[in-house]
Amino acid sequence: MTEDYGTPPKSGWATFMPELLVRDLSRSLAFWRDILGFVIAYQRPEEFFVYLERAEGSQIMLCQMQGQWETAPLEPPFGRGAMFQLYVQDFDDLLARVTSSGWPLHHELREVWRRHGDRMGGQREFFVQDPDGYLLMIAQKIGERPLSAE
Repeated sequence: MTEDYGTPPKSGWATFMPELLVRDLSRSLAFWRDILGFVIAYQRPEEFFVYLERAEGSQIMLCQMQGQWETAPLEPPFGRGAMFQLYVQDFDDLLARVTSSGWPLHHELREVWRRHGDRMGGQREFFVQDPDGYLLMIAQKIGERPLSAE
């Protein structure tokens, strides 16, 4: 019997996607898969590597640090200066999963409207850090409106 290594992502290959180096792949999977709802598209267990996706098409790769791809010493929190934005359909369910898991929010739920060129775009969002300190903004778009006359 052979192990199921998975298949390419169901939503197709993303044209740009991060690969995050993590300290403990099992711990990271408990966050990304079990709390955030990503599923394993495919994996290479011998390399401590997984390729994850969500139904909306979001994709991310996680690889346990092994001294091969680190360009400098990594100290927690990882990802300083970077923030990953994840837009989801199941926003309320995901927020409930995060809070019921006891995972701390980096910034609580808020609604914001930002200028996008000639209009305003609204979204609900909250922020969390993964087990290695990578910052994620989890968001749901709530609409657009014209710029207000000021």
